[in-house]
Amino acid sequence: MNLIKKPILTLLTGLILAAALPVTALAEELIVGGQAVGIRVRTEGVLVSGTAAVETEEGPRSPAEEAGIREGDRILAANGRELHGAAELIAVVAETGGESVELSLLRGEEKLRLWVRPALASDGRWMLGMWLRDAVTGIGTVTFCDPETGVYGALGHSITDEEPGICVPLESGVISEAVITGVTPGAPGSPGALNGDFGSGAVLGSVERNSELGIYGVAERPLGSITAEVGLAQPGPAVILATVEGNQVREFRIHISRVWREDGREQLMFSVTDPELCAITGGVVQGMSGCPILQEGKLVGAVTHVLLNDPTRGCGLGIRDMLAAAGLEPRAA
Repeated sequence: MNLIKKPILTLLTGLILAAALPVTALAEELIVGGQAVGIRVRTEGVLVSGTAAVETEEGPRSPAEEAGIREGDRILAANGRELHGAAELIAVVAETGGESVELSLLRGEEKLRLWVRPALASDGRWMLGMWLRDAVTGIGTVTFCDPETGVYGALGHSITDEEPGICVPLESGVISEAVITGVTPGAPGSPGALNGDFGSGAVLGSVERNSELGIYGVAERPLGSITAEVGLAQPGPAVILATVEGNQVREFRIHISRVWREDGREQLMFSVTDPELCAITGGVVQGMSGCPILQEGKLVGAVTHVLLNDPTRGCGLGIRDMLAAAGLEPRAA
């Protein structure tokens, strides 16, 4: 059985939300992406990535687990104080001096209130015994940008937390300029990754939506210089645009072997046929999610996944589904 791995961002720390983009008419041609960008987002609330034991004088215990807190819960407030990061929750726990902390959280769509009594760790800190995430950073690829509205799309799938494997709504986020400094090539069982630097890169736009079909926002300036009409994918030769060195967008050959609809979405299966890309990356690697797929000069989709047992083979999403997720509608004739 082929296992599929999402070659999204290289997650460095924790996670994501969705704001509303206006529905607007689509320009006749889109700016085609292909450039790697740094992505920084902050969560709404604090995500529980898992529970952990606190080493106490009486032995290890996890107050969070004992209180019924689960991996994937999102903590919104502690003792009535709205949380904007993990440090704020840690501070509330420290202030209690061992008294129970009231946590307001979301479990899926269910709102819960739980009381957790901290444990005194052997180093003198009061702790709840859970791993927390409140932000994510990494490398991804822009797929398109609408020249009239500045609305862009990237990744072709959601940003998710690697541990619970869930998409978490974001509070805010930005994309910024990135430089690819190296590549960890993909191999069977290992998806590989683009390694990049975006710590000092200029901000290119906002991140306003994180959905199953990609991340979307508004760019501060055009993201690319090539334009193309929107088309429908079909089996046959095609190309992808990707940044695998520095900040240069390059074209590489692929072959689309299959196009089908599943769960209301257009799915693509392809093989990397460009020997140079295979030599550099081994095929599709993390960070290449969102690479635009062009066929006969038209933008038809985006790279989304790599087959874990064969990095030269990947999957994609039809561009029309990404445009719908971005709130872009066809312009009336």
